Amino acid sequence: MVVAGQSKVSTVDVLISGAGPAGLMAANALARAGVSVRIVDKKFEKVEAGQADGIQPRTIEVFQSYGLAHRLLEEGNQIYYSAFYDPTPEGGIARSGRACRVLKNKPEADLSGSRYTYSITLHQGAIESIFLDSMAKEGVHVERSVQPAALSLSEDESELEDPDSYPVKVVLHNWDASGEAETEIVRAKYMLGSDGAHSWVRKELGFTMDGEQTNYVWGVVDTVPITNFPDIRNRCLIHSLHGSMMVVPREGDVVRFYTQLSDEDAQEVLNVKGRVDMTKWSPEKLLEIGKRQLYPYEVTFPEDKLSWWTLYIIGQRVASAYSKNNRIFIAGDACHTHSPKAGQGMNASMNDTHNLAWKLAYVLRGWANRSLLQTYEFERRKYAQDLIDFDRKWSKLFSGKPRTEQNKDGVSHEEMIKAYETFNGFTSGTGIRYAPSPITDTRFQHVAGNLAIGMRMPSQVIVRVADARPFDLQDLLPSDTRFKVVIFTGDLNIESRKAKLEEFVSQATEKSGFLTQYGCRSKMSAGWSEVFEVLPVLIGKKETLEYTDVPSALRPHWSKVFVDDVAVSGTEGGKAYSSYGISPEGAVIIVRPDGYIGTVVPLDGAAALNEYFAGFMKPGLLA
Repeated sequence: MVVAGQSKVSTVDVLISGAGPAGLMAANALARAGVSVRIVDKKFEKVEAGQADGIQPRTIEVFQSYGLAHRLLEEGNQIYYSAFYDPTPEGGIARSGRACRVLKNKPEADLSGSRYTYSITLHQGAIESIFLDSMAKEGVHVERSVQPAALSLSEDESELEDPDSYPVKVVLHNWDASGEAETEIVRAKYMLGSDGAHSWVRKELGFTMDGEQTNYVWGVVDTVPITNFPDIRNRCLIHSLHGSMMVVPREGDVVRFYTQLSDEDAQEVLNVKGRVDMTKWSPEKLLEIGKRQLYPYEVTFPEDKLSWWTLYIIGQRVASAYSKNNRIFIAGDACHTHSPKAGQGMNASMNDTHNLAWKLAYVLRGWANRSLLQTYEFERRKYAQDLIDFDRKWSKLFSGKPRTEQNKDGVSHEEMIKAYETFNGFTSGTGIRYAPSPITDTRFQHVAGNLAIGMRMPSQVIVRVADARPFDLQDLLPSDTRFKVVIFTGDLNIESRKAKLEEFVSQATEKSGFLTQYGCRSKMSAGWSEVFEVLPVLIGKKETLEYTDVPSALRPHWSKVFVDDVAVSGTEGGKAYSSYGISPEGAVIIVRPDGYIGTVVPLDGAAALNEYFAGFMKPGLLA
């Protein structure tokens, strides 16, 4: 291969290397935030088959926050049940039970559940297309057959801290069909390496992947089976005398089979370095194992319906660091690897960059201190470590030998069900909680006793006062880079509470108040709406309330005032205050741009919110 031509030089705010789900989530979010962004990938074309395919409930919520969930729901397959199968004395398998996302006997105050009571399966290429089409509307496209060849970061502290500097230097090679490449030097303010488990960016930074590798070898096949297996359209976790299997229904009639190789077969496919040699195996061998594992059920696999297959070893590792001087970041498989058994890989990757994108936008706009970027590694690396711990336990259970008369120490059905229920909040993504930090302040947790500061804002139906239209609160919290100030005002017919709300408004909007000090960013913008979306939620009846009951500063438009009341249908709504554990005295909930609760304060807590935003934001024009 030859590198030809004279190097051109360009600049960009954020350069992304790797156009998988993590990179595309970042590119889409940044482009929509108005950030100058480029995304490159060494592959000639995007994924068209196989790879990751599971979208968990919390990730569906994230897609919804970007306005992208409708396509995911239309194209994907919805999975409600997991079925569990164990070996029988006759040598076959039998179903021992089914479980769903909505667990029985959960207390009503437990808000960890999602509005989406299912997961979605859709091949990675289709998921990437959703991002690609959204990015295209912002004029951003993946530059393919382009890969970084050299990377350097300035060591000058003043340059690293200068918001207008471009301390990242990357040499890109753009390969053409003849094997020649044009060379480009890109100077970037920030760089993201989302370039997979063998990340070039991570290696250039000198970060290690710390953890361990098991001896479990699994195969994966995507095909369209012909079978009398009754749970072929449910997610199945199967323990058989011939090894463990997982069945995952996909879009259309496609089904994914995860099949565990025996110890003898695993040794056959591993080379001297302990890595899988795909040439020593075939999808037909995997399918033959699958037939034995599904006995006594019959299954055949038409040759022309096999679309993808692979082998892999289960390993659990986390990168030693996620960032270099908060100028170069890594995300997704570049910083954590684990088994696909709980369907977390793609979800964890996309939520990494969902977490990072708004923080980069705030710093690039000059709205926040660069210290805000430290919270990316603080939050997401701890999550990855928790994920690895969970994955280690779950994989051991799933890959372990089943309990039988001959193997009393094996894995029982009861152990699997208990683990499934215990880890449900984690696997669905709704149970993730970020630890206290400058953007997660738990001082007034008691004010909303059933909410968890540091977790995502859970779903509740509220009613718009002006026209009685019901809304899911999550739909009022889009990922548009704004902080949402959800004010639970209480009953404004009570004079003392109305006076308390007016005092809050006065303090929040004075020159030193957080709405004015951190919200007014440009002479062209109207007030603080560029940074803050204010949403009052009243106590009362939709039939008698007026949206004008709220102080004018909190209702820039008639559509922004809500009440915690039952919808006209009578089937939903009216439970927000009680479900969130908010008393009639009211509260203010600050929801971060990524949908997570940043802090909660009482209605007389405007001063505390001044302190909260002062911890990471820069004052605006009027400060």
